[in-house]
Amino acid sequence: MRVWIDQDLCTGDGLCVDHCPDVFVQLDDGIAYVAVRGEPLNDPGGSGSLADVAERDIAAVVQAADVCPGECIFIELEPTFDEMTGS
Repeated sequence: MRVWIDQDLCTGDGLCVDHCPDVFVQLDDGIAYVAVRGEPLNDPGGSGSLADVAERDIAAVVQAADVCPGECIFIELEPTFDEMTGS
């Protein structure tokens, strides 16, 4: 699973950071970003803003997306083998 944030939609509430501080950070601009090893990824909407989610964080990331008032957290699921092969 991978996740990214559309900063144009972020309301700065910080609920995502509360739910999963290993994946989300809020910077001085008040906007949330996804992070890898504590480093924010700040290529909004681009491939550079996608963070891989560790298995231990999947539930927390989904919860953060569910409670986000700006609805700015986007989750991309990895396709299964069957989906890739059309089986």
